[in-house]
Amino acid sequence: MRDHFEIRDGDLAGRIGRLTVPRAGVTVETPALLPVVNPNIDTIPPERLESEFGAEILITNSYIIKKNDHLREEALDVGLHEMLDFGGAIMTDSGSFQLAEYGEIDTTTEEILQFQHDIGTDIATPVDIPTPPDVDREQAEDDLEITKRAIADAEAVDTGEMLVNAPVQGSTYPDLREEAGRHAYESDLDVFPVGAVVPMMNAYRYGDMVDAVAAAKRGLGVDAPVHLFGAGHPMMLALAVALGCDLFDSAAYALYARDGRYLTVRGTEHLEDLEYLPCTCPICTEYSPDDLRAKGEKTQEKLLAEHNLHVTFAELRRIKQAIRDGDLMELVEERARSHPAMLDGYRALLDHTDQLEREDPASKGAFFYVSNESAYRPEVARHHDRLDRLTAEGNVLLTEGGIPSGDEFDAAWRVVPPFGPFPRALSETYPLTAEVPERLDRDAYEQAARGVARLVDENPDATFTLAHDDWPESALGLVPDAVEVESLNDVTEMLAAAATSDDPTSSSTDSSE
Repeated sequence: MRDHFEIRDGDLAGRIGRLTVPRAGVTVETPALLPVVNPNIDTIPPERLESEFGAEILITNSYIIKKNDHLREEALDVGLHEMLDFGGAIMTDSGSFQLAEYGEIDTTTEEILQFQHDIGTDIATPVDIPTPPDVDREQAEDDLEITKRAIADAEAVDTGEMLVNAPVQGSTYPDLREEAGRHAYESDLDVFPVGAVVPMMNAYRYGDMVDAVAAAKRGLGVDAPVHLFGAGHPMMLALAVALGCDLFDSAAYALYARDGRYLTVRGTEHLEDLEYLPCTCPICTEYSPDDLRAKGEKTQEKLLAEHNLHVTFAELRRIKQAIRDGDLMELVEERARSHPAMLDGYRALLDHTDQLEREDPASKGAFFYVSNESAYRPEVARHHDRLDRLTAEGNVLLTEGGIPSGDEFDAAWRVVPPFGPFPRALSETYPLTAEVPERLDRDAYEQAARGVARLVDENPDATFTLAHDDWPESALGLVPDAVEVESLNDVTEMLAAAATSDDPTSSSTDSSE
């Protein structure tokens, strides 16, 4: 167990944690945003990041500092914290980004870790190989071997109290990502960045990003603090937290501001296209779009950067509250509707339902069925698994609430889409208290039918009657042939007709004739 990371609360694979950073003498609450600070560009001073935005940790680039004579001497002389005027934790990158961009750098893991230690870094990074998406497998394997050697080299360096990152690479090969995660976790290092996902996010390949992170998480232990390198757009943070990522570094707030772009939780807007500012942060309440456009280039960039940070930190607070409330999935579903690529990411997340279910709390406050994707949530999979524990005997009625044509049953169970059957005694337990719309989609009925099939398979000596409320044929086709199936609508019409025929006052002719 890694004693520097403590999980305090969780929902799905997301968690609220405490990352102890001993060299800085601080504890960072996660999920946490690390604003990227370029030591050559003072967009928002680090002191303001801490005092006004609540940043507990930031990231800067030790390779850039090392290659600049003035910055290097200042950092060695006074240390990073005084140089940047920041009291929280400071993570530094190693130059791996420059390596990926330009092909080579003139430093080794041993050299850059020693330099990071000498300038007062709190969380350091070795020189790994960020392998881009879609390279051939041979290159991905070769690069991964170099990253593994960098991790081994980092273990050999005496870093004292400084924490060290163990990067997880592997390109778009899930098995390599899982292998990389397992290898990193077995090391003596401390924080686990999932690298080389920025090209996927820049291309809106959120489904591929989800698969890469999910594979890495399969190799990592639950107690591993996970950093999603280069991920800082507020639109995708809920999705990434639901996967189990704890740290996010963002240069987007500054880079986008430089291009006149305005971040929202639904995507990115260009300032020139806005007539209103759909936000209540200090910048958006003080200025109008015309006001911002009238500012000089540098002032406009600074104000946009501040807005971009405000909206990003606000989204992280919203995510933490969702974890506390147990409705992180509802927030992910809401964000998934902001962009088609985000919906791909959400559906990819649900492809890993079994993996999420292992960490998702067994009981929460509510289950809201808000889309057809809700039918595949971990709670539904867990309910189907738990049907194996339940025993059904004799002639069992499975009903959505009405009474079928026959009433000689040994037991009556409820059926609620998307979960399927359960004994009535469990009706008030989570998630069977779900709030569902009256007009359900086909996926909900099909999942309920799979639940019926699971119960039948586990209880071959019992007989079952399913009384359903107009299920679609696609769902009924999933019900085992051994189950007697009746539509409650047909039964209601039949009983109504029988009641009419038995009523002596009823007549098919007009009595006045």
